[in-house]
Amino acid sequence: MSIDAIENARGNAAAMGSSSLDDRYSRQRLFPPIGTNGQQRLAASHAILVGCGATGAASAGLLARAGVGHLTIIDRDFVEPSNLQRQMLFTEEDAREALPKAEAARRRLLTINSEVTVTAHIADLTPANARVLLADADIILDATDNFETRYLLNDLAVETGTPWIYAAAIGSYAATMNILPSGDHRTACLACIFPEPPGGTVETCDTAGILNTAVNVAASLQSTEAIKLLTGQPSAMRRTLLSMDLWTGEHSEISTAKPRSTCSVCGQREFRHLAGEGRPHITMCGRNSVQIHEHNRPVDFASLADRLRPLGEVRWNSMMLRFTYSEYTLSVFADGRTVVQGTDQVPRARALYARFIGS
Repeated sequence: MSIDAIENARGNAAAMGSSSLDDRYSRQRLFPPIGTNGQQRLAASHAILVGCGATGAASAGLLARAGVGHLTIIDRDFVEPSNLQRQMLFTEEDAREALPKAEAARRRLLTINSEVTVTAHIADLTPANARVLLADADIILDATDNFETRYLLNDLAVETGTPWIYAAAIGSYAATMNILPSGDHRTACLACIFPEPPGGTVETCDTAGILNTAVNVAASLQSTEAIKLLTGQPSAMRRTLLSMDLWTGEHSEISTAKPRSTCSVCGQREFRHLAGEGRPHITMCGRNSVQIHEHNRPVDFASLADRLRPLGEVRWNSMMLRFTYSEYTLSVFADGRTVVQGTDQVPRARALYARFIGS
């Protein structure tokens, strides 16, 4: 949608009059836990979404429709045709234009609710910019595709006392967890439950597939918990890591009600990820190539080849695996170091690495 069309939508909304705009939230205000006071609190709140792929797009749409006054979206990637099956804010036109997801989402959200302020950052969240990009948030919503960024979010949230909500979806599986790092309702943090990130390569949506219904369940759970917090009701928030498999019907919950006393992050306040420790070092590697230094991350080439083969050409031996997808080639070495050929843009290289190798 053009900028002119977005501005016209704003003008049309203004012409509707206050009674019509009040009617927008009438059914939500009728819900007793929200009411008029809760709706006013939502309008005055600021939620930051880190990532605007499947989960982020769905959560952003839900929060915009609910009347959250300011949404900030941070994403490093652009819209592709394969996104359209599950990333609800985007259109075929967005994919044809390869619009950055943050900007495409901003435009679409303003057509959904012209009262909401939407800020788009086309950026890769890193230790260098996290404090600036995540400033002034009432809540941070995780919609990322890698644990590297989630541990960075956890460090920043614990350091600043900012609530955040972990969310994940892959295959038919969805999971969410509320992290309240301060106050009377303090919970365990991400590092309390997962002291270390998963080792080796991990499944991603691009290698394991994903149901759009699993995405929407994760986003609905995440957004509901966010609304509880933003309307001033942290005591109503779930205090478990909830996971469910929509295909099999299996589900589980792990208590997160109490922080782990020996946790290095919320217990000892060691913010290694915020300091950049353990983060893959990235260098330019010749013309139109980026090298990601994931040393000491052993790679099972046979397993990785099986996962990647349906997506593109794969060749491998005992020393290296080469995977070609569209105009990109990823050369993966036994210790995890990867050269991404076909781009000199670090955010794009990191996005490709997260999609196909997992991080």
